This record gives sequence, C-alpha cells and structure tokens, in this order.
Amino acid sequence: MVTSIRRLLAAASLVALAGLSNISIAGATDAARWDEVLTEARGQTVYFNAWGGSENINAYIRWAGDEVKARFGVTVVQVKLDDTAKAVSTVLAEKTAGRDKDGSVDLIWINGENFAAMKRQDLLFSPGWATKLPNWPLADIRNQPTITTDFTIPTEGLESPWGAAKLVFFHDETRTPKNELPDSTSGLLSWAKAHPGKFSYPQPPDFMGTTFLKQVLSETIADKAKLQKPVDETTFAQDTAPLFAYLDQLNPLLWRKGKAFPQNYPDMKQKLADGELDIIFAFNPAEASAGIAAGELPNTVRSFVFSGGTLGNTHFVAIPYNAKAKAGALVLANFLLSPEAQLRKQDPKIWGDPTVLDMAALPDADRAAFQALDLGVATLSPDRLGPALPEPHPDWMTRIEAEWIKRYGAAN
Repeated sequence: MVTSIRRLLAAASLVALAGLSNISIAGATDAARWDEVLTEARGQTVYFNAWGGSENINAYIRWAGDEVKARFGVTVVQVKLDDTAKAVSTVLAEKTAGRDKDGSVDLIWINGENFAAMKRQDLLFSPGWATKLPNWPLADIRNQPTITTDFTIPTEGLESPWGAAKLVFFHDETRTPKNELPDSTSGLLSWAKAHPGKFSYPQPPDFMGTTFLKQVLSETIADKAKLQKPVDETTFAQDTAPLFAYLDQLNPLLWRKGKAFPQNYPDMKQKLADGELDIIFAFNPAEASAGIAAGELPNTVRSFVFSGGTLGNTHFVAIPYNAKAKAGALVLANFLLSPEAQLRKQDPKIWGDPTVLDMAALPDADRAAFQALDLGVATLSPDRLGPALPEPHPDWMTRIEAEWIKRYGAAN
C-alpha cells in the first residue's frame, strides 16, 4: 500500500503544479461561524473512514454517530478500513482525476505518515479549521505537544485531536512474574532467548508491527536527533544497522520462529489469552483493562513499560479538501473533542483510549467525572507510564517497513 501511495503521489505532483492546491481553501466552510456550520450540516451524511479492526471502537463510533444524528441531524457512516492508507489513496486518486468536489471521503482517522502524505500534496481541508472548533480550547496543548506536532510534522489546524497514545506492554502474572519483566528492548531480547516462541509482533506494514520497529530503532540508533528529521539515505544503512542486527537475533526466537506473525493487535491479544504469547503490546495504556472488562483477557493480565521510555503520540481526525459533507465532518470532529465523548472513550469498559483534554480547562463537573472514572485494574497511573519517546519523522516508518519486508517478509 505504501508503494501504491507513492506512485499516486508522483502522479499528483503534476496536478498540484496546475494550481489545484488552492482548491482546499476556496469556498471553505468556516468553523468560526459555528451557527452557519450547524445549519449547513443538518441533513448531511458523513462518510467517516476509520480503522474497523476492533468491535469496541466500532461500537463507540456507532454511539457517536447516533448522538450527532439525534442532536444535529448529521448521519455518520463508518467506512471500516484495515489500512488508513487506503483512504489517503482514494482522495489522491480523486484529485488526480480532477474530482475536486463531492469526494467520497468526509473524515479520516489519521496520524503519522498518512497525515504527512496528505499535507504534502494539499489533500486536506483549509489550515486552521481544527483550532476554530468550539471545543478546541479544551485541548491539552500545554502538556501534550503531539497535539500540534504529528510525528514531527506541524499540524497547523489541519487535523483535530481525538485521542492520546502511549506504547505499553502486557503480561499475565500467572505465567510471567514481575521480577522477570524486561525493562528495555535489549532486555526483551534477553527475555526472548529464555522464553523462545513467547513473543512476536504483527508483520509490518501493520501499524503495531511498525511501532515495535520504531521503538527498537529509537533505543538503538546512535544519534537520536536524526529521527526528528527525514531519512538521510547516505547514512540510512549505518543508522539502522543496530536495529536490523537486533531483529536478526530476535527473529528466530519469535512465535513460530519468525516464519509467521500475528495478524494485528486483536490477534496478539487472543494469543495472550490462549497462552501462545506471554508478552504483547498496544498503543493504549487502558487496553489491558478494556480487554479484561470485555472478557477477552484474564483478570491476571497487567501492564508495564520500559523505564527509559516508550513511544507516545496523538491520533486525529482530518477532512479531505474535496469532502462532500465538510460541515457535517466539522460537527462530528467537534463532538469527538467534547468532554462527554472524551469521557466515554476513556472508559475501559467502552474503549479506554486516553483523553486529549486539559483537565484544568474543563468545568468542575466534567473534571470530577474524569477523576471518578475507574480506569481498570490493569491500567498504569500517569505517573507510572514513564517518559514518552517522540515519534520519528514519517520517512523513517516507510523506510524501515520497506527494509523489513525485503529482509524478513519474503519468507512469510
């Protein structure tokens, strides 16, 4: 999929030269004139392109859709994706074909390389719309810098924050005692040598699989400052040599000796529950508690992180430049940023996705509701989550994915 996007990007660059990059601004719906947005949105249908691989997330999106339908007359249809890049390539193909109005994608759940690709090719609705939303003042830009910088790329109001993420590992205390847990990826390699076949990760370009690669890269690269810039092809092999030396050692120690990989995070979760894997990971600190609450994991599962830090980021929603239902998309994005929607999303019995709201900016009643929320027995408190490592520039993700597939993917 990354290859197909890059081919389309090359084609679209010619279109951009023809001056179509300004279309995203012309005739834009102005979120600062909210009453007009609400009037225009009523009766619209928003096609929300979002990852559809988790039923609890799908159920949350259905709830949000029901709420905006009842309150604002906006219908929400979730287009379930297995790869966000598919939505990006759809918008790009429409632009290449000159379909600059009435596009088929109204809102996308997005971050990282997909956001960078859309921003680079002017595929996004006009800059600043997110910062004009009525609920934007509640966003925690003071303590969550990844709200304004997405994988080193300035967001510039082109996407609205939806949830926070932090890489967290899980284990079952009945099989893996706390005193045996690794405290780094180096420690994880040592643990895997002692417990062969009990760890694995989804095969890149699955997002969680690539996240594991980036965690190892962030810990092993000699000059960490390089990760905040685009890849330097002249030093790429040298910069990533420690990463692939690590993976060469780890690969034969993985589940099925690295000849097959879990399909995705839900597959890893099932394998933990079944005893096939003893350590798994997710990008949601409450995921283990959510799994316990849903009956998918035993109540002996607990979370842990590395003391040196794990990757952290923010995920967003963005509106394509040619969306048909821009006003409806604005209404949905604003609702997803509301205290009500954020509180429900953070409840591990519903989803468990951490909020992007600033507690100090909330009314007393909303702040009290967040403070009273039971985050679950397996959720680490904020003071125990450890440092958040910055996400590398998106270039690194695509390059290490391609190199991984070349080295290890052909055999699977």
